Amino acid sequence: MDNIEAKYTEWLNCAKEYHAELSAMDAETKKEAFYKDLEFGTAGLRGILGAGTNRLNLYTIGGVTQGLADYLSAHKKFGATVAISYDSRNCSTEFARHAAAVLAENGIKSYITGVLQPTPYLSFMVRHYGCDAGIMITASHNPAKFNGYKVYGPDGCQVTDAAAADIFGYIQNVKTFDVKAADFDGAVQSGIIEFAEPTREYLDSVYARSVGSARDISIVYTPLNGTGTSIVPQMFRERGFGSVAIVSEQALPDGDFPTTPYPNPEKAETLKLAIELAKKTGADIVIGTDPDADRIGVSARQKDGEYRLISGNELGVLFIDYIFSHSKSLPKNPVVVKTIVTTDLAMRVAESYGAETREVLTGFKYIGEVIKKLEAKGEGDRFVFGYEESCGYLSGTYVRDKDAVVASMLVAEMAADYKAEGKTLGDVLDGIYEKFGKYYHRTVSFAYEGVSGAQKMQEVLAGVRKNPPMDIDGSKVVKAIDYMTQTEYELPKSNVLSFKAEDGSKLIIRPSGTEPLIKVYITAATGGEKRIDAILSEAKKFM
Repeated sequence: MDNIEAKYTEWLNCAKEYHAELSAMDAETKKEAFYKDLEFGTAGLRGILGAGTNRLNLYTIGGVTQGLADYLSAHKKFGATVAISYDSRNCSTEFARHAAAVLAENGIKSYITGVLQPTPYLSFMVRHYGCDAGIMITASHNPAKFNGYKVYGPDGCQVTDAAAADIFGYIQNVKTFDVKAADFDGAVQSGIIEFAEPTREYLDSVYARSVGSARDISIVYTPLNGTGTSIVPQMFRERGFGSVAIVSEQALPDGDFPTTPYPNPEKAETLKLAIELAKKTGADIVIGTDPDADRIGVSARQKDGEYRLISGNELGVLFIDYIFSHSKSLPKNPVVVKTIVTTDLAMRVAESYGAETREVLTGFKYIGEVIKKLEAKGEGDRFVFGYEESCGYLSGTYVRDKDAVVASMLVAEMAADYKAEGKTLGDVLDGIYEKFGKYYHRTVSFAYEGVSGAQKMQEVLAGVRKNPPMDIDGSKVVKAIDYMTQTEYELPKSNVLSFKAEDGSKLIIRPSGTEPLIKVYITAATGGEKRIDAILSEAKKFM
């Protein structure tokens, strides 16, 4: 507690901008704000907005940016450059400009977007301008009280584990209140900060992934008060989709997300307003993008007029089937990439078209690394599609992160093409299930908030390792993988445990990389939703 008081007193004396908030803190709030420093890893920083070392604010942003600047200066003596973008969250613009100003003080040029832009746009910028790093200010689909700071490498991927550890070493040597920032406006005038908007080049790269030609489709779109508003409607217009209605309450950027407290397109309630509008207008398809427009949620109108929510796993399977069945040209020896927690049905569909499927750890940077390795062999065009079950998709290699802009285009084309054939997305999905069998999936999160949360998460995972499940709802576990120690697969070490039963059912357990959660991924190969409920009940007792 003495250390907490010392940190608090230092901030009270030095962080003048946060004096009122600091002065109003009670003992518990003070403890939460100062008991640790925000952790920097491969997902960068993510935390609750506010004053303190365990909060996201101008000083924590400045400290990590100074650490990044020191890292870049050590690895590239002269001429380092950084791309910067930001989403609609509270303080995002302020944080992005502060980061640019700290870099400028260190003699590092930055290209910053003049308006909010999606995370995949930032990935594109890094490679388009040949930058040494990228910074995206976003907390993705987290609740409104959060913001975050993602760091990208020169390849447009989020930084690797090794690079993150190296950067963290420099961050640890930064004294928070010694960080200096240049005058932003003056730095813009001098040219060391440059506003950059490669929108045309980015959209042309998206359009190059087009598959279909039909356009007779009515769409309801919601950007969920996020960055999608800056670019997705333009994409729809330029691609010839004339019937697009935007949910008015969610059309403009708003970091409070007043109609969607948890703006996650994986959740059915997130698309509630969009589906209500679709019912009024009779729209064929509902599309929603999360605040930084890297994830997409979809609901499709059925022939009975009801709307069917398409899960992240299901949409990826639809994409694979659509791209391979409707593309006019495909590469030889095509490659599809999925994460280990993504449905095995994707592999079965891809392989039915002669495609190779590769599995990677959870996190889109690992999909990006597959692209990079293919390109190193001169085989980059073999990559056709990559996805993770949490509603993240990528077609093509123009970015190295999931992209809801290209996914929105492909969903619209797919729905229009199938409509012309007299089918809904639900019809096509049911046909896939009839041909390959249906897998049932559910993801459950166990939250561990506060000071004791991190320790509790470690204890739970250690307990699972010590006493692993021997069966999954009566079906014997025949394969158990601890990705921290396994040597069978060419994958980095990761705190993930996987259990596969004799009947094909699965249980995968991993801590979230961005929230104080342990995620449990359940697959029922037989028995449908009732079996999922039974496995879930067992998992809750087990956890």
